[in-house]
Amino acid sequence: DEFVEDYEPTKADSYRKKVVLDGEEVQIDILDTAGQEDYAAIRDNYFRSGEGFLLVFSITEHESFSATEEFREQILRVKAEEEKIPLLLVGNKSDLEERRQVSVDGGRAKADEWGVQYVETSAKTRANVDKVFFDLMREVRGKKMTENKDKNGKGKNKKSKKSLRERCCLL
Repeated sequence: DEFVEDYEPTKADSYRKKVVLDGEEVQIDILDTAGQEDYAAIRDNYFRSGEGFLLVFSITEHESFSATEEFREQILRVKAEEEKIPLLLVGNKSDLEERRQVSVDGGRAKADEWGVQYVETSAKTRANVDKVFFDLMREVRGKKMTENKDKNGKGKNKKSKKSLRERCCLL
């Protein structure tokens, strides 16, 4: 919940937190994977277990925006058997407008191409940070409910609520 000015990415940082999503308490597991190429093989394992993904880039670095394409391709490859993968494209550092290299329209165009939501955030000011996590959790919940409905041929299913309450893994 605190902004760290000089964050040094390792291969992955994990966080577990209980939050209230639309009146229901859920526990989420968040894994912050490093973007460095050195960790590409490790990411495959993380992607396999992930239920939802935030592809985050810095609006001040066009290179990080371009890298989201590779990460998305890696997720799609690892999760090839899944139909709709909950994913959001997130432009971070919206507080640094004067250093912007990726336009809002550029981010939206990429998100539209992928069929996902685009949101800009600022970790420093916390603008839209909670929003992206809650939006993603809702997508994960919706996917689970659809899958359970398809499997059981029924409407609401108590198991889908229970499984979201027990675990929601976001990367």
